[in-house]
Amino acid sequence: MNGRQMLRITIRALFESPWRLANSYVENSLFQKQAKSWQKNFSTTCTRCSKSRQLGRKRIISEKKLAKCSIDYRKVCVVAGKGGDGISCFHSEPRKVFGGPDGGDGGNGGHIILKVDQHVKSLASVLPYYKSGDGKRGGSKNCYGSNGRTIYVTVPIGTVVTEDGEVVAELYQHGEEYVAAYGGAGGKGNRFFLSNENRAPTLATEGEPGQRKILHLELKTMAHAGMVGFPNAGKSSLLRAISNAKPAVASYPFTTLIPHIGIVHYEDYEQVAVADIPGIIKGAHRNRGLGFGFLRHIEHCSFLLYVLDLSVLEPWTQLQNLKYELEQYEEGLSKRPHAIIGNKFDLPQSKSNLPLLRDQVEERVIPLSALTGENLEELLLHLKELYDDYVKTEAQNHKPMKW
Repeated sequence: MNGRQMLRITIRALFESPWRLANSYVENSLFQKQAKSWQKNFSTTCTRCSKSRQLGRKRIISEKKLAKCSIDYRKVCVVAGKGGDGISCFHSEPRKVFGGPDGGDGGNGGHIILKVDQHVKSLASVLPYYKSGDGKRGGSKNCYGSNGRTIYVTVPIGTVVTEDGEVVAELYQHGEEYVAAYGGAGGKGNRFFLSNENRAPTLATEGEPGQRKILHLELKTMAHAGMVGFPNAGKSSLLRAISNAKPAVASYPFTTLIPHIGIVHYEDYEQVAVADIPGIIKGAHRNRGLGFGFLRHIEHCSFLLYVLDLSVLEPWTQLQNLKYELEQYEEGLSKRPHAIIGNKFDLPQSKSNLPLLRDQVEERVIPLSALTGENLEELLLHLKELYDDYVKTEAQNHKPMKW
């Protein structure tokens, strides 16, 4: 006997039973739900009862949500918890008239603590607002109120905390903690004010409010290397070519708005983080467009990769304008260790512009093509040299950032 015959016998028995004819409304609803489940599991030849069995389409997620981006600046409002109030009460017991005060103290408010985690590489998980728990009020029989819940905010190594323009903390060690906001102290119950002079105090104090601060969190080092260039110079394509990062690229001109980080792996198990900085424009040092926001990312890179478009006329003017914008934003920023990259070397006009660029620039120029992968080995070797120099320099001051 197959499953279809069993189903027919079950349905017939249910309908022919006198108990089924006298069932209640609740039992009818249960039978309808069971019939719906049968309809999902077994097909029917009735066109009126059949349903469309097409699979629903998945919700389309925007590329901005799918992209793995890096955040190197956050403005955070932290509010610590308020202390619990103390209470005023007296001990009450049969045959004991003067029991004395027994009001307990309130609990302390919760703190907000920044904790360094070496596995966190970005401030993307940091929320703009944090509020810790309040302390509970005291109870009778000298019972203390419970303390408020303390909130831990994980931040990456190299986070600099500023308040009102002053640096209040620099976090460089794994597991290091900084109390961003202290919770308020709990109030005192009337038991606390018991003395020889006052044997029946009625005074009880309220809990103190917690601290409220506006903090600015910045990563001193967002990545080891930062690719600097004008829009449509091929920075995103180059990052896709040397790492597993997938920033958006297309056949039409557009610029990246959010920095992306890719990891370059070497045979000695060293990992170099390279950031695709959004393209800057002329006048960025005067905050044209999103100038300050883009230039801040460059400030958080240890060494720079100037990406030039070799296919345009006079490509050396790009390098001059880039250095000028960086120097106007922060003195000495353009003089950091760097490499000059001539991208789009696969185009015919780029091969004729390369000798002209080398005549105008004294530094070494690395021509390559992010599209075809031509001469990427030279860039990767020079990138490793810049990283080794960075490790030697940072080892004298503090532990260099490892990815």
